[in-house]
Amino acid sequence: MKKSNYMEVRFKALSVNEGFARVCVAGFCLPLNPSVDELGDIKTAVSEAVTNCVVHAYPKGNGMITLTCETEGNEVKITVKDSGIGIKDIEKAREPFFTTKPDEERSGMGFAVMESFMDAIEVTENVGGGLVVVMTKRINSGLAKVENA
Repeated sequence: MKKSNYMEVRFKALSVNEGFARVCVAGFCLPLNPSVDELGDIKTAVSEAVTNCVVHAYPKGNGMITLTCETEGNEVKITVKDSGIGIKDIEKAREPFFTTKPDEERSGMGFAVMESFMDAIEVTENVGGGLVVVMTKRINSGLAKVENA
């Protein structure tokens, strides 16, 4: 049976940390031998999820984001969690072009982008407030190079 791998990082909800989150997840996924396109898809989805936290979860700043990543076989599961203000209507927020900040020239495409690049996403309320976004992707470009247990 193949081992799974897991990592967790917490960082301030600042736009400068979006790049850190992308690189962190990309580096963690490398043992799965993803293609450049698959890695780009993952990085783009993570970027959107983290940016949503930065822009929407903490309108007054001073929040934290928890990013976890787990691999099992050739699948990666990425969770982005905040403890911010949440979303009143999650299903409405997942509709393309819906934005709560039209004055800031937001496109309202964050969830649509995540869904287009990942195999599945799940958005739920965080028990302590805020949201949890879970994204999964199968790496199909090559077999995972994870040692056997």
